[in-house]
Amino acid sequence: MIYLQLFVVFLIVGLLSFGGGYAMVPLLHEFIVDRSGWMNGAEFTDMVAIAGMSPGPIAANSAAIVGYHQAGLLGSVIATAGIVFPSFVIILIAAGLMMRMRGKGELLQSAFYGLRPAITGLIVYAAVAMAWNNGLIAPWSWHTISQLLIFAGCLIALLLFRMHPVIVILVSGVVGAVLYS
Repeated sequence: MIYLQLFVVFLIVGLLSFGGGYAMVPLLHEFIVDRSGWMNGAEFTDMVAIAGMSPGPIAANSAAIVGYHQAGLLGSVIATAGIVFPSFVIILIAAGLMMRMRGKGELLQSAFYGLRPAITGLIVYAAVAMAWNNGLIAPWSWHTISQLLIFAGCLIALLLFRMHPVIVILVSGVVGAVLYS
């Protein structure tokens, strides 16, 4: 029964998540924490961090982690298949349509321009909601201010100095260990 539940939950997440990556985090939270109770908020946050730092798409990594957490290796494979299947089918259909729409790309490109800010909004919402739900944001607290400074430092390192994301993650971990231990 758990195998079917894993497949169906991740199939639904795969069908309803547009934008991929961190844009699907709110939906993952709803199904994994709120509806299924497979993880609590702290476990979910850890899972997102590990899935995001690991090579590969965050969706597949998240499915693999949750599947393994619930039902071992086979659960991991089934959950991953569930989340990948809708994208596979949609891409096959989209590729066929795009081949037919050659020369009419302006309409499609315009639609993508409209989707980009919405996806960015979903990503920002996911980050703020996770931080708020896990008690990481409290108005005018030392932790909130220090985390905002770490966040700003990460943005500066990534955007202005073009530092590699892995280095930014490692440095942030060291700063966190120094500040919060």
